[in-house]
Amino acid sequence: MTSTSAVSNRSSVQALTATAMFTAVLSVLSILQIPMPSGVPITLQTFAVALCGYMLGARRGTVCVALYLLLGVVGLPVFTGMTAGIGRIFGFTGGFLYGFLPLALLCGAGVRASNKLLALLPGILGLALCHFFGTAHYSAVADCGILQAFLLVSLPYLVKDILSVAGALAVSVVLKKTMNRAGITF
Repeated sequence: MTSTSAVSNRSSVQALTATAMFTAVLSVLSILQIPMPSGVPITLQTFAVALCGYMLGARRGTVCVALYLLLGVVGLPVFTGMTAGIGRIFGFTGGFLYGFLPLALLCGAGVRASNKLLALLPGILGLALCHFFGTAHYSAVADCGILQAFLLVSLPYLVKDILSVAGALAVSVVLKKTMNRAGITF
């Protein structure tokens, strides 16, 4: 085996390991919840999804979230409150679940920005898309108007979610610096 292929194999293994690790982090942080009357709980999912994107980049961060969704759909209890099943995708919070895909994608795209403040902007756009999908889906499932759905399941969470995306960016900057000093890359 040449040294180039050994490095390539090591990089592939590290990338695969990092994707699996962040899928596990997302799964664990999704279990914790504070139930709300609307049926949409307060969780650390937004932070975890944004962290996946900021740490792994657009492609692998989105793959990480897709794996998380797949694990939950096939029956592993990784959704809020240790729930699972395809019914969760069609329930009140389903729009937020599939809305995590553009959130991870855009957070990952923001990593390429040289200015960290500019890295936050695509993440905020991803958050807006996540809330759009979540609100529209909730409106359809709960059979209520879009404004009522927005007031119930989006507006009360916006500040927390913006802080979650910003916090994930800050944590990713620190983690990447620490990992670089330790010689860990993926």
